[in-house]
Amino acid sequence: MPQFSPQMSGDAPIRPFRIDVPEAQLVALRRRIGATQWPDRETVEDSSQGVPLAMLQALARHWATDYDWRTVEARLNALPQFVTEVDGLDVHFIHVRSPHANALPLLVSHGWPGSIVEQLGIVGRLTKPEAHGASASDAFDVVIPSMPGYGFSGKPTSPGWDPERIARAWAELMRRLGYTRYVAQGGDWGSFVMDQMGLLSPPGLLGIHTNLPSTVPADAYAALLAGAPPPPGLSDEEQRAYGQLERAFGEIHYARYMAARPQTLYGIADSPVGLAAWLLDHWLVDHADGEPTAIALALDRATSATGELTRDDILDDVTLYWLTNTGVSAARLYREYKGGFFNAKGVSIPVAVSVFPRELYQAPRSWTERAYPGLIHYNRVGKGGHFAAWEQPALFSQEIRAAFRSLR
Repeated sequence: MPQFSPQMSGDAPIRPFRIDVPEAQLVALRRRIGATQWPDRETVEDSSQGVPLAMLQALARHWATDYDWRTVEARLNALPQFVTEVDGLDVHFIHVRSPHANALPLLVSHGWPGSIVEQLGIVGRLTKPEAHGASASDAFDVVIPSMPGYGFSGKPTSPGWDPERIARAWAELMRRLGYTRYVAQGGDWGSFVMDQMGLLSPPGLLGIHTNLPSTVPADAYAALLAGAPPPPGLSDEEQRAYGQLERAFGEIHYARYMAARPQTLYGIADSPVGLAAWLLDHWLVDHADGEPTAIALALDRATSATGELTRDDILDDVTLYWLTNTGVSAARLYREYKGGFFNAKGVSIPVAVSVFPRELYQAPRSWTERAYPGLIHYNRVGKGGHFAAWEQPALFSQEIRAAFRSLR
């Protein structure tokens, strides 16, 4: 069965896109960083009050003097990028076709405070697996859209762009690209979009993969919302997951504020350092046993010979938010979403799940099998956290190949 056909007549045009940030914007960014009005130092010796002053000042010095946006701009421009109007909004996306005729089309959806830069490390691994020690039979065509209000996609001017609407837009995008059979993947907000795609089950969607699955049974979820002890009868693994979720629910102050008052976040639109602090505060939250997060470690890493994130990788994402002025527009997604977090949604199509050890919670297999009766893959990965594709692109790509092998 053919997987790709030309764009259908009558659809909105698919326009080539190239990033070319005016130098004046970069000069203005450095000037604003230098003019930051800094607060007093925190009164504790850790990050319990937020991003430590010394940490952010060190990052800001590097950002204003040595960081080069043109490096990531060139990496992005080396990939085919496009824009097309979907449901009244311009959607920006990367679309890299594999050289292999049997490549399986794959849509990858990012989250917050993420962007398309998180997926740069997986594009080559998925489109040309043989160049990375894998089999050409596991090749993918890769489509990576910027979510509405994020990056180079359009910014909604009225309410309604929730995960369900994004899921419909992603299905329309894949149809417009001519794919008659495809799979989809998401983490963070992208995982919520995946659940909605699974519920919609649009024509051509063979299955989904998530690295932040929604598996919590109804009784456990009700107890979490009530701040109550876990329901009786949980296994040791399920009790551990419940404890992780209790901690995660206690650490989402940023999400509660964005859900309630996103428009009040003027500071992240006016101050690059304010924006960096807001994003870093999420990245630095520890979800696993007191160890530093991958992003925290990256802030002290100028270069990496082994593929770990560096401070420039972190600044690539922050700078993309700044240059596109999407701090506030991206935050609105938290207000748009009215559903539950991590509770089972009733998805019945084929689902693959990868559990990374430093995720918000490690979904037990028992919960996962009940939440996703069409489960085709479940694996606990050895390394990686919430931003798995960014932190561990090789392991993440390996999981994607294994996850969808049975659907080819």
